[in-house]
Amino acid sequence: MHRLTTLLFAFTVILSLCRQSYGQPQNIVLFLIDDLGWMDLGCQGSTYYQTPNIDKLAAEGVRFTDAYAACAVCSPTRASILTGKYPARLLLTDWLPSGRWEPSSKLIEGRKIRGLPLEERTLAEALRDAGYRTIHIGKWHLGSEPFCLPQHHGFDINIAGNAHGAPGQYFFPYQGDWSIPTTPLRATWNVLPNGKPGEYLTSRLTDEAVNIIKKSDDTPFFLYFPHYGVHTPLEAPEELTKQYERTPQHQQQGKPVYAAMVESIDQSVGRVLDALKSAGKTKDTVIIFTSDNGGFYKATSNAPLRANKGAYYEGGIRVPLIIKWPGLSQPGRVIHEPVITNDLYPTCLAAAGLSMTPHQHMDGENLTPLLHKTETLSRDSLFWHFPHYNKHPSSHPSSVIRKGHWKLIESFDPATVELYNLAEDLGETCDLAGVEMKRRDSLLRELKAWRQTVGAEQMAPNPDFKSE
Repeated sequence: MHRLTTLLFAFTVILSLCRQSYGQPQNIVLFLIDDLGWMDLGCQGSTYYQTPNIDKLAAEGVRFTDAYAACAVCSPTRASILTGKYPARLLLTDWLPSGRWEPSSKLIEGRKIRGLPLEERTLAEALRDAGYRTIHIGKWHLGSEPFCLPQHHGFDINIAGNAHGAPGQYFFPYQGDWSIPTTPLRATWNVLPNGKPGEYLTSRLTDEAVNIIKKSDDTPFFLYFPHYGVHTPLEAPEELTKQYERTPQHQQQGKPVYAAMVESIDQSVGRVLDALKSAGKTKDTVIIFTSDNGGFYKATSNAPLRANKGAYYEGGIRVPLIIKWPGLSQPGRVIHEPVITNDLYPTCLAAAGLSMTPHQHMDGENLTPLLHKTETLSRDSLFWHFPHYNKHPSSHPSSVIRKGHWKLIESFDPATVELYNLAEDLGETCDLAGVEMKRRDSLLRELKAWRQTVGAEQMAPNPDFKSE
């Protein structure tokens, strides 16, 4: 029986590859959740958050345990997905438009651009040129008018995507309160007309996605669905929040309202999957689910990972990643190979049956060899570079390299080097930089060489800095 099962699975893999070679591309749905932590799903080990639809997706697809966002904050990761490049190569290394430099800091921050360059051939443009209908629903946060919105970067349809990283509120009309100093820039956020009082943003965006799927024809489509949830402000339907408030506080992984936001995302995923099934497109659609960075410390616990969004310990950059590719991904398989959001561009090209374009996605690897085989990828190392300050706990301007199970963090302020063996110390509690000196120095040289190769911006001493 086991041999027969193996032969049948091999046949479906060959059939899927043949379909692509004969010009029958897969539809692609890419869910990008904002600030969802690595431990915020049932399939990732959470016993608090209720995510049955996402858990089912993981059981039917492949789950990656060592998947990473290209940055510990959102905009650079989004850029990496759409370009296949490291943020440092793009010079888009901080969230937009932000990051006002503090003149009293010890170091001058590296330069950064304020929008996704038009010169980049995005994943949406590549797929549209191949005959795909390209749809963006949700958070954009990669620039603004007049040149840097989704419609300027290859999307036929843009719903709710603008320059802002969060709505003023999650309930219609989604606008902030001008009387609150922290929200005036979001006070005119609403780009969703015809809403109704009480309407919840996550549900409304899902309505839009479901309607588009229902009306789709045989034209292949790329649905990029970057939810605003579960980013702040922490707001969710009251009846959903009350369910989590009943859990004793010592058993809560995060705030009940955040748990309700997570469940609302799960409901959205379930509704989209049901719409694909009703439209007869389940067997022809690749589903990708991931997050743009680690969980926010005020909302959730990332334990056993160290730290949170904004930091370059594992809690800030390790994220969930699930891929369901009918006929290619083996259901329920778990992959431990380190991967990163840069890899989604070439992987989606493969789903469309297109040739790789390494001059574009030069920092990404096609993940299909991992999906149906036990092969490893050709690269040895992953890199991060963040030449900026931010106010998230445990965050420092820094560069990072992961090679095998080893991870080195070079902090620029304070000037330190840390080394961790993630296979033995997932929580990064034991710094081995003073013990494994040869390994430390080798990784540091490789990290510095990479920065030079990609043209990473360097920080410089601030001549006006006054030490206490």
